[in-house]
Amino acid sequence: MKVFRNSKVIITLMIAALLVAFGTSSVFAGKAANKQKNIILATTTSTQDSGLLDVLIPVFEKKTGYFIKTIAVGSGQAMKMGEKGEADVMLVHSPDAEKKFVEEGYGVNRQLIMHNDFIIVGPSADPAKIKGVKSSAEAMKMIAKTENLFLSRGDNSGTHAKEKKLWNKAEITPVGQKWYQETGLGMGQTLNVAAEKKGYTLADRGTYLALKKNLGLNILVEGDAALLNVYHVIEVNSAKWPKANAEGAKAFANFMVSKKTQEIIKKFGVDKYGSPLFFPDAGKKVEDLGK
Repeated sequence: MKVFRNSKVIITLMIAALLVAFGTSSVFAGKAANKQKNIILATTTSTQDSGLLDVLIPVFEKKTGYFIKTIAVGSGQAMKMGEKGEADVMLVHSPDAEKKFVEEGYGVNRQLIMHNDFIIVGPSADPAKIKGVKSSAEAMKMIAKTENLFLSRGDNSGTHAKEKKLWNKAEITPVGQKWYQETGLGMGQTLNVAAEKKGYTLADRGTYLALKKNLGLNILVEGDAALLNVYHVIEVNSAKWPKANAEGAKAFANFMVSKKTQEIIKKFGVDKYGSPLFFPDAGKKVEDLGK
């Protein structure tokens, strides 16, 4: 009888242990599931400052059940995050750096999403007299020659990369010059500094239009083919970073190239500014843009 009672005690303890183990594993499984529902999106300050992501992300989250944590930095910093496995997917606009990122195995499935253009903006007085100049590089050369203040983001962003290309084309080395100042800030903040100091800067059209009312800066140079501003979505390579949320990244990329999202992009800004802030490009070739 004593043996039987001991057996009952042992069986009861075993059942209790199994229940605890099952409950614990369920909790861990639940936490893992929740974790996989979170996506880290590393993107540019222009997509954030323009307000586009404020429109797109709620639609994506409602449609898919994923939750996005957005980190808005320069494209260079966004890709650094990808290189370290600190992001799942990126929406960026620095083509040369993007190609290198994918070639080195950090990213996969780079897809064209949209474009707008860069513009050179400055004070209405336009002391460098660049208004209407067709060549953006020539305009930069005129700013340098007259030593008028130019505000650079200086943050290795896509905008900064484009700016450096323009200086190279103009055969100017601005770094270290008194008239050249690097803010180290995002697009919106750099525009505000340029407005405050009545200087010139290179900006993407979307962010400029979103903030135009409070800036007091005018578009002085636009329309040059060299000012094209192209955005791609890139998924972080899960073969290199197994902890990356590959399924979530794929879901976001698919969402961005979908017909519905491309329609949202096409209409974004029209009601407020009279023209879209971005032009949808899914399925197109970069060399055909602007034609």
